[in-house]
Amino acid sequence: MHDYVGWLIGGGIACLLCLWGNLRGLRRRRLLADTPTSKTLGVFIGMTELKGTAEAAEPLTSFLAALPNVHYQWKVEESWSRMVTETNTDKDGKSHTRTRRESGWTTVADGCESIPFYLQDDTGVILVRPTGAKLETQSFFSRTVGRGDPLYYGKGPAHAVANSDGRRRFIEEGIPLHAPLYLIGPARERADIVAPEIAANKDAEIFLISTRGEEKVQAAMGRWAWCWGLLGFLITCAPLIAVLADKAVDWPDLLRRLVGFPPLVYVLVWGVGWVWMVFNSIVGLRQRVRQGWSLIDVQLKRRHDLIPRLSAILIGLSAQEKEVQTAVTQLRTQNQATAPGAAGPDFAGLAGTLRVVAEKYPAITAQAGFATLQTELVETEQRIALARAYYNDIATEFANRLEIVPDRWVAGLVHMQPEPLFQATDFERAAVKVDFA
Repeated sequence: MHDYVGWLIGGGIACLLCLWGNLRGLRRRRLLADTPTSKTLGVFIGMTELKGTAEAAEPLTSFLAALPNVHYQWKVEESWSRMVTETNTDKDGKSHTRTRRESGWTTVADGCESIPFYLQDDTGVILVRPTGAKLETQSFFSRTVGRGDPLYYGKGPAHAVANSDGRRRFIEEGIPLHAPLYLIGPARERADIVAPEIAANKDAEIFLISTRGEEKVQAAMGRWAWCWGLLGFLITCAPLIAVLADKAVDWPDLLRRLVGFPPLVYVLVWGVGWVWMVFNSIVGLRQRVRQGWSLIDVQLKRRHDLIPRLSAILIGLSAQEKEVQTAVTQLRTQNQATAPGAAGPDFAGLAGTLRVVAEKYPAITAQAGFATLQTELVETEQRIALARAYYNDIATEFANRLEIVPDRWVAGLVHMQPEPLFQATDFERAAVKVDFA
């Protein structure tokens, strides 16, 4: 009886682990599906999904393939085999000896290196710190060679493993330079400049950098999640399958009566867990919708504060430039009006005035300032447009979640309602007037 109890406890723990893996995978897949893809110029603090290419001013060079990259990892495995003799004693006390062959691969050298890099799209770049992220890489190099190949000792160690077969396998993978990437992870403010960056956060649900597309990543997550769920269900069905397969076995009466109960309990627990997971994901999506609305306000406030200040600075620079040009014009006029050989004007006095102006305004940069203002105006409007687009995308996803079955049944438990889409007539803010008069 103790054996049955131990088996049931072990099976119950295995089922719970499978159930956890299933729900966790489904929750992460929903997170990817619910998060709209942002542009690098429109990245805001919090969970962000991006698509672009990996760029770096000083990329790494991979160890085996010598490819430029931002992350790579490599290993060298050596093949071995040996003969093993085993002696067993059967239930009658007789000994039996057999010889079998064992083989495998042992890692004899490996390495890994990565650097912060920039993710670039059509709007700009954003710094990505890959430390702590789950990386889905591309294959750089894969070869199996013998001792006669120069690669065997050229990139591998001089020593050999016990019972070596004289074969080595060289494997390298990574993220090549300019590779298209799919990224989802937490964004935060950079410490060195006023700009966002993508970096690990212990509270983040996921931080993934993949060389595969979003669709493939979501499909893989879904397959693994359902595999975990099916495995847990099969474990609960094992006693029932055993009883039905061999009726001659003397199973305890209590076990025979309860063999159909664990699968029902598993399905019930899974259903409760699924409702809990869906409800939490919908609530999280609603919070991101509300955050998206607040981001529009943030960008409008930025425009309201930034543009008038830039305008005021440029008005001052224009006045400074006018003062300098007046002094230079006066100097030129007096110079032209002076006859040859005459005493002429007081050049020293005018030069002193010019020096005072130059010292007072060491950098007369009105022309560059106007270009800066123009850039800021364009970028600010782009930020506002991206914030509005982000809000509408995530609000649409939230509305869809509230309509599709079975999510609408879960949302109906607390009477969730969709959030309104952004409309200019409902949320107008006057554009900031730029006046240099």
